[in-house]
Amino acid sequence: MHFSPIRTAIIAIVAIVGLLLAIPSFLSKDQLAAWPGFLPHQTVVLGLDLQGGSHLLLQVNKQGIITERVGELRRDARTVLANDNGIGNLITVNAAGNGIEVELTDPTQKAAAVTALATLQNTVSNSMFAVGGVSELEFGETPDGKLTANLTDQGVAERMSSLVAQSMEVIRKRVDELGTTEPQIQRQGTDRVLVQVPGFEDSTRLKDIISRTARLTFHMVYPGLTADQADAQGLPAGTYILPSNDGGRELLYEDVAIGGESLVDSQPSFDSQRGIPVVSFKFDTRGAVTFGQITSANIGKRFAIVLDDQVITAPVIQSAITQGTGQISGSFTTQSANDLAVLLRAGALPASLDIVEERSVDASLGADSIKSGLIAGIVAAVGVLSFMIIAYGLFGVFANVSLILNIVLIFGALSALGATLTLPGIAGIVLTIGMAVDANVLIYEHIREEQRAGRSALQSINAGFSRAWTTIIDSHLTQLIAATVLYFMGSGPVQGFAVTLALGILTSLFTSYTVTLWLVGIWFRARRPKTLKIQHFRFIPDGTKIPFMKISRYVIIFSIVMSILSIGSAYFKGFNLGIDFIGGTAIEIQHVGGPADAGQVRELLDGLGLGEVQVQGFGTPTDVLVRVQAQEGGQDADQVAVTKVREALATQNYEIRRTEAVSGTVSGELAYKGIVAVIVALVAILIYIWVRFEWQFAMAAVTTTTHDIIMTIGLFSITGLEFNLTSIAAVLTLVGLSLNETVVISDRVRENLRKYKKMPLPELIDLSINQTIVRTSLTSFTVFLALVPLVLFGGEVIRSFTIAMTFGMLVGMYSSIIVNGPILINFGLKARADIPEDKNKLKNSEGAQV
Repeated sequence: MHFSPIRTAIIAIVAIVGLLLAIPSFLSKDQLAAWPGFLPHQTVVLGLDLQGGSHLLLQVNKQGIITERVGELRRDARTVLANDNGIGNLITVNAAGNGIEVELTDPTQKAAAVTALATLQNTVSNSMFAVGGVSELEFGETPDGKLTANLTDQGVAERMSSLVAQSMEVIRKRVDELGTTEPQIQRQGTDRVLVQVPGFEDSTRLKDIISRTARLTFHMVYPGLTADQADAQGLPAGTYILPSNDGGRELLYEDVAIGGESLVDSQPSFDSQRGIPVVSFKFDTRGAVTFGQITSANIGKRFAIVLDDQVITAPVIQSAITQGTGQISGSFTTQSANDLAVLLRAGALPASLDIVEERSVDASLGADSIKSGLIAGIVAAVGVLSFMIIAYGLFGVFANVSLILNIVLIFGALSALGATLTLPGIAGIVLTIGMAVDANVLIYEHIREEQRAGRSALQSINAGFSRAWTTIIDSHLTQLIAATVLYFMGSGPVQGFAVTLALGILTSLFTSYTVTLWLVGIWFRARRPKTLKIQHFRFIPDGTKIPFMKISRYVIIFSIVMSILSIGSAYFKGFNLGIDFIGGTAIEIQHVGGPADAGQVRELLDGLGLGEVQVQGFGTPTDVLVRVQAQEGGQDADQVAVTKVREALATQNYEIRRTEAVSGTVSGELAYKGIVAVIVALVAILIYIWVRFEWQFAMAAVTTTTHDIIMTIGLFSITGLEFNLTSIAAVLTLVGLSLNETVVISDRVRENLRKYKKMPLPELIDLSINQTIVRTSLTSFTVFLALVPLVLFGGEVIRSFTIAMTFGMLVGMYSSIIVNGPILINFGLKARADIPEDKNKLKNSEGAQV
C-alpha cells in the first residue's frame, strides 16, 4: 500500500503523456492549429471506411514481364548476331514463351554465335545494396541443333521485385499529381503494391491513372504495305502490327525511334484549328536532337505515336521539327487529356500492373460509420461504467477511473504510432471497454475471498492483488497471441482491429493493476477501514455448490449434438460467403428520396448480362447491397460490370456508397490465410498453456476453444450470416475471449490441486467453478454490455462480425464453465504429489469454505 514516489511519478507521467497524445485526435482543424506547437500534433489516421476514399491492391503481371523481356531478348540477339557479327539466323520464341531459339543458316558459325549470345547475359538484383545478383539467362542447345537463351526463374523473380520498387515511385508521382493528401503507397509481399488514397472517391479514374503503363514510344510506319497485306504475305523482318485508336491496324518497325523517357514535360492543351483537346509534350535536349534528326530524314513518311501498344496517331511528317516539341491528338476529352498529361509527366510504369483488389467508400458513408461507432462506444462505455458502480460501489469507481485512462492511452498510442483507425478498430476499442474491467473484477473477487478467510483489510488487499496478477498475465497473453496472429495474417480493416485490440490488452495490464492499486492505496491510507465492503451486487450468491460435473454428461451430449449439427450444416448447406472468399464485386447503394425497392433493383440488373446477381436489403430501408459474381474477363470486366450497374441504377435515383471488388486470386489467398490463422493461434496458445500449466490443461483448453469455434462457424452456416474477412477476426477474438475464461478457471483448478490432494477430481473441479462463477458471470456481463451496442448501433458493415462475437462470448462462457471440466477429467488430470503444499493457502481456503 506504500507506493514509492518514483512509481507515482511514472503513473502520472504515463497518464499525462497519454492524454496529450490523445487530445489532438479530438480537435477540429482550427483547434489543432491553435494547439501549442511544443505539444504533440500527431492524430489518429482515419481509415478509408471512416473518411471515404479508394483502396487498390495491384500485382505485377508476371507473364507480361516475361513476354516483354523475351521480345527485347529477341531484338538484342538479332542485333549481336546479324548486325554486329554478320551471322545469318532465324530467331523464334520457344513454345514455353520464356526464351528464344536461334537457327543458324551456316552451322559452321555456331562457336561465334555462342560467343555473341553470351554477351547478352545480365545479372539482376532487387536492391541497389545487394552484392552480385543472379543470372537472368541460361544458354543451351536443342536436340536439333538450335541455340537457346531462356529466362531463369530466379532472374524473373528478382526483376519482378525490382520493378515493384520502381513502380511504387511512379505511382507516388502520379497520385501526387492528383493533389490528394496523405496517400499510402506500400509494398505487399514480393510482387504487389497497396495504394490507399483518402478522400478520392472516383476509384474508376484513380485506377485508370495508376494502373496504366503509359509507355510512350515513337515508331516509323512501314511504307508501302498495309497490316492486312503483311498478314497475307508475311511480316517483313523487324516489323510488327499494333491496333490503332480508330479501330484499324498499323504495320510498324519494331525499333523504337525515340522513347517517352526523353520527355521533360507534358500538358493538356487545345488545338484551336481543329477544336479538339490535345496533349502537348516537350523533349529534353538529347531527345530534341534525336527527334529533329528523325523528322528531318523522314519528311513525307508516316510517324506513329504509340501508347501502351496502341497507335494513338500516325501523321505524315510535313517538315523537320527541331524545337523538340509536339502534340498528341486523338479522341480525347478535357479530363482524359489532363490524365494522359499526368501519366506522361510521372513517367511510364516499368511493368504492367493488374488490380486484384479494389475498395471505395463514399465520404457520407464514412461519416455514418463514425457516427455509428461513436454511438456504440458511448452506449457501451456508459453501460459498463454504470454497472461497475452498481456492482462494486467505490471500488467500481476505482475500476472506472482505470478504464477511462485505458481508453485515453489506447488513443494516445494510436496517435503516437500513426496507426489507422477503422470501423472494426472502433469495435476493438469498444470490446476492450468490456474486457478491461475483467482484471479488476478478478482482483476484487480475490480480495473478497481473502477477507472471508479471516484476513485483515490490508492483508486482503495485498493478497488479492498479488494472487490475481499471475492469472491476469495468463488471460491477457492468450488474448494477445490471438491479436498478434490476427495482425500478421489479416489485412486492411482487420489489421486495424488487431492493433486496437492488442493495444487495449497491453494498456489494460498497466491500468487495471498498477493504477487501480495506486487508487486503492491512496484511499486506504486516507480512510484506514477495518473491513471492506467491495461488492454490492452479484448475479450468483457466494458459496454455491452447483454440481456441474453431475450434469456434465448431458451437457457433453448436447455439445456433441450441436457440434455435429454445425459441422453438418457447414458441409451440406455451406456458407453465405462474402466476396473476400469467392471473389466478385459488392456494391452498396442508397435510394435518394425514399425506401429502396430490392425487386426494382433486381429487375434493372437482370438484363445486363452480368451472370449471378444478388440483391438484398442492407441496414436502413433506403440501402441495398448488390453482389455481382466475378466476371470472366478479370478486373477490367469487373469494372465494366460496375459501370453498367451504376448507369442502370442512376436512372432510378440510386447512389453508390461503397464498392468492393476482389479477384479470385486474392479471395483464395484470404480464405487460405484465414484457416492458417486459426490453426496458428490454436497451436501458439496450446504451447503457451502447456508451458504455464499441465499438458492436460493445454489439451482441454484447445479442445474447448475448438468446440467454441465449431459452434460459432455453425452460427454462420445455419443463420446465413455473411462469412467474410471480419468473420475470421471474430473467430480469432473468440479464441482469446474463450481462453480468458478457461484460463481463470484452470488457474483455480491448479491452485486447488495443491490444496486438496485427496479430494476426488470431479468435486475439486466443481469447487473451483463455484469459487470463480461469481467473477465469470460479472465479467461476461460487462463484455456483453459492450458487445450489444455494437450489434445494435455499430452499422451493417460489421453486423455479422458483432453478432458472431456476442454469440461466441456466450458459448465461450458456457464451455469454460461446464465443458472444460469433463475434458480435464478425460485427459487424466489428477493431483500432483510432487507439488509442495502451501499451508497458509490451505488454511485460508478451508476458512473460506467454512
